[in-house]
Amino acid sequence: MPRATLLLDLPDQVWISSLSRQFPAAEFTVLAAMPSGDAGVGLVEISATDIEPIVAAFDEYESVFSVTVLEAQADRSLVQFETTEPLLLRTLSEAGIPLELPITIADGEVSVEVTAPRERLSELGTLLEQFGVPFDLVSVTQSVDTQSLLTAEQYELLETAIERGYYDTPRTSTLTELADAVGLAKSTTSEKLHRAEGKVIKEFVGTEDASLR
Repeated sequence: MPRATLLLDLPDQVWISSLSRQFPAAEFTVLAAMPSGDAGVGLVEISATDIEPIVAAFDEYESVFSVTVLEAQADRSLVQFETTEPLLLRTLSEAGIPLELPITIADGEVSVEVTAPRERLSELGTLLEQFGVPFDLVSVTQSVDTQSLLTAEQYELLETAIERGYYDTPRTSTLTELADAVGLAKSTTSEKLHRAEGKVIKEFVGTEDASLR
């Protein structure tokens, strides 16, 4: 399944973006977030050289109606809050994608990683554009679940080939040695290996073009 890394430039009208731009040297690490009716509840760790004015600034935003300081230190504070503008949580929820935490917001920008089918990633891109959230697609990687893709025999053969160095460069095991290790004829080993390799490669290449746009 594709895994995408996005760099979001949160709009100024979003309170957490405005707050982080007001204190650009601070980092806001969201440790937990969940919907609560039409609002959202979050737990954020704030790291900065001067915490007090940042925590006090929460009260400046009408969309933040509950702020509780759970832990306070000179350069770090743990704050629970409720907001009527859980923009990122709402956007991912509408796209059917879970929010992977923690995420860190600094000076209005946040990097998020999401794992979802291509169609949901595409829907997420559309929703971000609708909400006016500029973003850059940093990377897309593809994971292949070989254990569900292959038969038990194919998986075991590939696993043995890897363990014996058949795929090393240079190879430390020949096809003949691999065939002897698994107790098959050389031609049979070659055919089974080719079929297993083909399944993995086709699965990987077939979904590697996942894109948000």
